[in-house]
Amino acid sequence: MSELGDLLAEARSGNRRSLSRLLTLVEEGHNPPIERGIGSSLGITGPPGVGKSSLIGKMIDVWVRRGESVAVLAVDPSSPRSGGALLGDRMRMTNADSSDLVFIRSLATRNHPGGLMDCLTPMVDILSECGWDNILIETVGAGQSEIRVVAFADRILLVDGPDRGDIIQAEKAGIMELADLIVINKSDLPEAERAAKAVKSALSVAEDEFTPEVLLVSAHSGMGVEELVDELENTTTSSERERLRVRERLISAWDSALLTSPELDDILQALEKGSITLLDAVDSIRKDG
Repeated sequence: MSELGDLLAEARSGNRRSLSRLLTLVEEGHNPPIERGIGSSLGITGPPGVGKSSLIGKMIDVWVRRGESVAVLAVDPSSPRSGGALLGDRMRMTNADSSDLVFIRSLATRNHPGGLMDCLTPMVDILSECGWDNILIETVGAGQSEIRVVAFADRILLVDGPDRGDIIQAEKAGIMELADLIVINKSDLPEAERAAKAVKSALSVAEDEFTPEVLLVSAHSGMGVEELVDELENTTTSSERERLRVRERLISAWDSALLTSPELDDILQALEKGSITLLDAVDSIRKDG
């Protein structure tokens, strides 16, 4: 049996070290000996500073009390120079990570376009194969990563704050059109109710067969978190959202093909020197593919 097969067998039996090693190999580009597309996950996204990690910690507490296991893939941005990342989400979930029912894996974006990597899909499949009941993907919460998460998750939870500026950013990004459930965190603050009404108003004018629920929660006090977990079990998506997911998966696959092209370094050097145009570069990559 190959190393990947051995690690998968050990991970299935509950060996967390083998699971971590297996995910590392997948992150490095190895293909796991597993059927693709068997796992399902919840993508959690939203603007920076709205308390996504803190809210995930409270959600984990609920699942653990119910005897359900939770695996979290927490994506942190990489430095464009060193390629390193702070990986700070794990620090905000310290208590949750102490349970045998919880597995948290921090991932650096490695400057992948959209802030999310193609290896997330096989990682979700591995975690599902190993029996994790709830699989979460937390995005870096900035820019295109808010949209790109739909390429990797079956359902999308959008977390917003009571500040109207956060809501406007979400509207601009288009993530509100893709969310299956929306929560306003920090609901103990005065503007939370007004923010929830603003979101509902924005959703009411959208031409969509499906309108997501808008809930008020507080990661600080835990208010509404149990109801949020219950609502997630009943949340479905629409056919329009499924079409957008397929589109984002295709774009993600193209990005991955571009970054792994053997001609990429030569093309970048040629662009830097001005010996070719961007159109020439695109044509070259297409021919190489």
